[in-house]
Parts: sequence; structure tokens; C-alpha cells
Amino acid sequence: MKFDLLSGVAVGLSLHALAASAVPVQNFTVGAPVKTSSGTIVGHAARHRVEVSEYLAVPFAEPPVGELRFAAPNAVNNSSRRIEAKEMSSGCLAPPSSSAAAFGSKAGEMSEDCLYLNIWTKPQTGEKAKAVLFWIYGGAFQFGSIRDPAYDGEYFADNQDVVIVTANYRLNAFGFHGLAGAGIPQNPGLLDQRMAIEWVRDNIANFGGDPKRITLFGQSAGSASVDYYSYAYTADPIVNAFILQSGTATSYGNNLPRNNSAAWFKASSKLGCGDISTTTPSDSLTCIRTKSANQILNATKASNALESVAGGFSPTADDITVFRDYQPLAAAGKFIRRPVLLGSTDKEAMVFSTMTLSLGFSLPAPFWDLITQAAFNCPTAQAADARAKNGVPVWRYRYFGDFPNMRIKGVPDAGAYHASEIAVIWGTAGDYKGSPNTEEEDRVGAYLQGVWAAFAKDPERGLEGGRYGFPRYGGDGASLLEFARNDSDKAAFSRAADYDAPCVPIMSVMGALGGFRGGG
Repeated sequence: MKFDLLSGVAVGLSLHALAASAVPVQNFTVGAPVKTSSGTIVGHAARHRVEVSEYLAVPFAEPPVGELRFAAPNAVNNSSRRIEAKEMSSGCLAPPSSSAAAFGSKAGEMSEDCLYLNIWTKPQTGEKAKAVLFWIYGGAFQFGSIRDPAYDGEYFADNQDVVIVTANYRLNAFGFHGLAGAGIPQNPGLLDQRMAIEWVRDNIANFGGDPKRITLFGQSAGSASVDYYSYAYTADPIVNAFILQSGTATSYGNNLPRNNSAAWFKASSKLGCGDISTTTPSDSLTCIRTKSANQILNATKASNALESVAGGFSPTADDITVFRDYQPLAAAGKFIRRPVLLGSTDKEAMVFSTMTLSLGFSLPAPFWDLITQAAFNCPTAQAADARAKNGVPVWRYRYFGDFPNMRIKGVPDAGAYHASEIAVIWGTAGDYKGSPNTEEEDRVGAYLQGVWAAFAKDPERGLEGGRYGFPRYGGDGASLLEFARNDSDKAAFSRAADYDAPCVPIMSVMGALGGFRGGG
């Protein structure tokens, strides 16, 4: 992307060119400098789609170190510097975890200095103000990163004439310490997400994006984050629509803890910073801030893969970013009333079976079917029903894709497991897995990528007419979309009741037990 500033970036810019730089000009070249509140960002051509501009490791907040460790993010405001945005940033710190490998996460290098975002755009063609898809990755709030090659946005941006943004957020104790009484927010990781969204609102027009058409989409913990956002920011939504892939605000526990004090002080004691009975939260915080990041990671390390998915540090109900009880809020329609596309995969929980195998035991398929219902399908049904009953346009899907290069080693019958749709939709499956797609997989991926983009471009009407003709979700008719059933590249329609019949008894029991903690 390039502004027509006559002499471009040469020394001695004219006054006319300086004035022109204050507003976006639709004369772009690949990877050209873009003025933002974080500085002038210099990109490059994407590796495979060379007409796509790729801007990597764009800072949206100050490094969360020192006194900013565990605290709310501080916005970057340094428009005078020049940033060569050509290399991926580090991922945010995550403790060692075999569950990350089970999910196929390839986060790679990690650092506390991680609050960066990536942008893929092609503004030299197509719409002059493109719909923006802002991605929030999953990983149980314990792991995950925009470095993951599954989230390479060049194909999406090139194929669909949209702008793709991915952003890091702090994880585990660094992002979800939950500590009460220390004068810091309990869920700074969610505040990281909000700050990145604010940055996109303020700057994305200069990349060819439309700040009035931002769609939040995410998967698993990222999808739960999207739903948390929909309840937390009703007064200032910024975003225009939501896509929830395998996660809602109630997917991993209707009764979230008020704080994570027990987990915090367990780590504090290991670090020599005092236990819960002898030390104040403020004193413990001050002490832990003197420790190295690796010391903190080791003190918060899970003992096994299953524990790392449940997570010692996950979102706390602070009644600011996360609420204690979503059921009455949902019934009253106290969420951002913008269109929603949401769904889950057919065999979500089969991915977790690899973790039990790693611990030396296995559980029968009916157990995993129950987890699929309790943690994914039924909460998705509840979220869809609440929106539809409050007049919000809703489309609900179930994904069935089962492709050779996406199958789990050692679990041949996993089917459409948790997270198996991501790389297919993004068009990255072949690169990500290192083995080629089937023709059916290519067709399904192209179809679903088009669905996501059509929704982002026109959330109210993009899926109802034209190529797709999808019915809105609701009522007793066949309004649940079946994607990739028998590897088809066209949606089929079924009745939600065909999948939701067990939900009333299951969710009643889960509510009595306090919900399912964890997620992907």
C-alpha cells in the first residue's frame, strides 16, 4: 500500500505531500509505508500471494514488563518512528504444556514483549474500504500465538477482498491472574484484545480497511473471548458482527471463580513471595514482579496435559470484562445486538482423547460425545437461541469435515474434532500440515472462506441471498447449516433439535456441578 506523496519517502517532502499524508489515498503499492498511531509501518509482499501486503509485528501496546507486568495494557503513541514490519513478533509467554502439541499449536518463540498484531491487505484492487476480519486465537487461555502458521492471512485477504488482522494477548498468569485486592485488573489479557481492536478502529482505514465493518472472529478460547466482548462493550461496541467457532461465554463454566487467588498464591509460595495466609495481594504482586519470566512460568506449570487445558489461570468473573452469570444477561438481551455466525464441530471433544492417551488410559466414545454436548454444542445452542429470541440475525452451523491431512495421529476416527476447521477455512491446511489438500478439501475451504467473508462484508444480508441462500437460525424449521458433511462444498440444512435434544438435562446437571472448566 502506498500514499501518492509525490516523492514518496524521499527526504524533503513537499508541504503538499505532508498534508496528503493525513488522509488515506487510494493509490497503493505492495508493502508500502503506512502512517499509524504506532509509527510509519513498512510492510512487504506476502510469501505466497505477492499482491498481498503483509505487515507483521505492529505494536499496539507498550511491552507489558516491569510495572506493566500483570497490569492493564498501555497504548502505543509514537507516530514519528518508522517500523520495518517484516518479521513475526514473539508469542506471549505460556508455560510448558503438552496440550499445546495435542491441539497442533505451533506458537514458537515467546516473550513478555508480545503485544503486536499482523495485517494482511490488498487495497490496490477491489473495495476501497474493505471489511475487516479480526482474529482471536484459542488455546485455553494458556497457549496460542499469532505466529501459528494456521493463521497466515494472505490467502484469506487475496481470495476474498478483505483485510485480515491477528493480535496477540497475554496468557496464563500474565493475562488472567485473577488477583483481587492488588489494584490491577483481573483479566488483562481481555483488555489486550480490546486495545488491539481500538487500534484497528483508529488505524485500519490507512490499510484500506473499513473501521465501520470490523467482524470479530475466534475459535475456542478465542471464540469465548469474542462472546465475552459482546457482553462487556455494549456501550461502545466498535465491531459490526461476530463469528464464534467452538466457544461461548458459557462453554467452559457458567460459574467462573471470583478470582484465582488460590492459584496465584500457590505460585507465590513457590517463588518465595508468601502464601495466602501471611501475605497481602499487593506485597505478593510486588515480589513476583521482581522474578524472571521463566521463574514465573515454572511456578505456574501444569502437571499434565489435562490440567493445562483446565488451566490454573483462566478468565475471572470481575463483572467488567467477564460476568458471573450470563443466563439472565442473555435472556434480557444485554449483549451487543449485532449479527452472529456461530457453530461447533461434529466431534469436538475427540481432540482431548489424545491427552488421556498420553496419560496412559483411554475413555470410550460416548464419554467424548457427552463432553462435545456439554462444553460445545449445548452452549452454542443457548447462545444462538438468546440472540434469535432478541431479534438478532443469527446463523448457526455444524462442521463435519474430515480430511486426510487434518487427521490426528493415533486417533483415526476423530472426525471433525476441535479446531479441525481452522486451517481449512483459512486456506493454510497444506502449508500448516506439510501435506497437500485433497480436491474436496480445497473446494470446502474455498466455500467456507467465502461464507465467512460474505458475512463480514454484509452481516445483515450477506448469507441470505445470492450464492448462499442460508435461512436465519430460529424456530422449528431446518435452519442449522451443515458444513462439509460428506466433504460437500455446499451447505445442507437440518433441524437444530436433531442435535440439541440432550441439552436440557445435560445443562441442568452442568449448572448444578458448576460447569466445565477449561477449553481449547
